[in-house]
Amino acid sequence: MTSAERRILIVEDEPKIAALLADYLETLGSFATHSVNRGDLVLEAFQDQKPDLVLLDLMIPGMDGIEVCRLLRRHSDVPIIMVTARVDEIDRLLGLELGADDYICKPFSPREVVARVKAVLRRTGRSGDEDGQPGLEIDDLKFEARLDGSDLGLTQVEFALLKTLSATPGRVFSRDQLMNVMYSDYRVVSDRAVDTHVKNLRRKLASAAAGEEMIESVYGLGYRFRG
Repeated sequence: MTSAERRILIVEDEPKIAALLADYLETLGSFATHSVNRGDLVLEAFQDQKPDLVLLDLMIPGMDGIEVCRLLRRHSDVPIIMVTARVDEIDRLLGLELGADDYICKPFSPREVVARVKAVLRRTGRSGDEDGQPGLEIDDLKFEARLDGSDLGLTQVEFALLKTLSATPGRVFSRDQLMNVMYSDYRVVSDRAVDTHVKNLRRKLASAAAGEEMIESVYGLGYRFRG
């Protein structure tokens, strides 16, 4: 199955935002989309459309996004990305263990949303690449890494970084931890060296993944792999 057959259910009550998201997802992601503007319409649309991912706004009429998320989790483990304009809600969303797979804060870049959708689908095994291009492959014997069939052309240090970060998606690695991975002789190097290697690795991944941001900076802590 290809990404063109992946279906995204957009739950958003602002028509302009819903239309913009649909346009970007269809154009940049080659996804099929369906939109609803009320929470109490989601379950019916979900059962009818059978989406591969739900993009769910938190503040929607009829039934709020938290209740919709709970409702969907009773019926399915489909990936859910929560969308919120209330930054103060993020900790609550994460702490409630609702089962959402990611969250995005408004205002957002539509390109970022497409990248997040692709990343979550890839991470949950629903990207549609399993019958064609296989996603991220790491060959320890050859010290080679490929993304969607494309050789990333990594240096030895970049290979070590990618192998470490991708082994546990979502885990935050400090610069000191990554420094030890980069240099087995534990030489003393600056944080800037880590940042430079990560920047180069990001560029190569983004080039092979149509702009997806697969390695995320976590302010004051380090880096994590979104996958």
